Amino acid sequence: MKLFISPRELREHGVLGMNSRNVEFIGRRNPRRLFPLVDNKLKTKRIAQEHGLTVPELYGVVEIQHEIQFLEKMLEGLQRFVIKPVQGSGGKGILVISERDGLSFTKSSGAVLGLRDIKRHTSNILSGLYSLGGKPDVAMIEDMIIFDPVLSHYSYEGVPDIRVIVYRGFPVMAMIRCATHESDGKANLHQGAVGVGLDIETGHSVCAVQNNIKVNRHPDTGYGFEDLQLPHWEQLLMLACGCYEMTGLGYFGADIVLDKHRGPMILELNARPGLAIQIANLAGLGKRLKTIDKLPSMPETVAERVALSRQLFGRQPSMF
Repeated sequence: MKLFISPRELREHGVLGMNSRNVEFIGRRNPRRLFPLVDNKLKTKRIAQEHGLTVPELYGVVEIQHEIQFLEKMLEGLQRFVIKPVQGSGGKGILVISERDGLSFTKSSGAVLGLRDIKRHTSNILSGLYSLGGKPDVAMIEDMIIFDPVLSHYSYEGVPDIRVIVYRGFPVMAMIRCATHESDGKANLHQGAVGVGLDIETGHSVCAVQNNIKVNRHPDTGYGFEDLQLPHWEQLLMLACGCYEMTGLGYFGADIVLDKHRGPMILELNARPGLAIQIANLAGLGKRLKTIDKLPSMPETVAERVALSRQLFGRQPSMF
């Protein structure tokens, strides 16, 4: 693997930069009037349900500070749950409770919180501490994912999720983000999660990176990534691509989880997905996007688009 690669080589390999992403693809393909559909997780969940797409169950919503006094009642009977900001970004503000004993709540990391801690966290969400632009926000309470046991060796203290970049209804690149102790159980690359590129044709691992450095094994479990193979791969790609008709966005990232009982589920959508996915795949995203733009005709059905993407982008050689 090359230690250094020149800007010219990056361009030749079709590596997409932030300016190009913003102007050529987000700017051209994502009308700003549609952004609220994905910037607001509650709106995303409700429109996904209307379109018959699978999402985690919603238990409750807290919209104003006064409603926090009813939080204990809202959590009654829930042994595990997630509280998250509706307009949060980068995994910030997401509180995952994996078990409870009365009014003692245990995070996936093992830390124990009391009801007062839960209320304080919810209050911080409403005040806009974690939201885009620091604006007042809403807290949503939803079911905690019990992820597919086939992935148990590849994530630590949290649920792994799969990011699929969808362009004009085609799945063009994918990776799985594996939680670590460093990331506090969050599947967020900026917080120390491991990103593993996935071959679009097969769902098999391509390369794993943590903090933009190539790794071969999970830092906490010690398991190697070379044998990682995503189950339900075609179903997962179909679910991601179905969000194209649902939102009308031409360029977005679909974040999907694999639940033990319900299979692939939409977690959230992102109209401005990051570019680190290229590092995990050792491939340029720009080249794939332009391949779609050059197609002589556009298949209309989700199944046709998924099949064509797997044919076009599967098992491509590394750029390094």
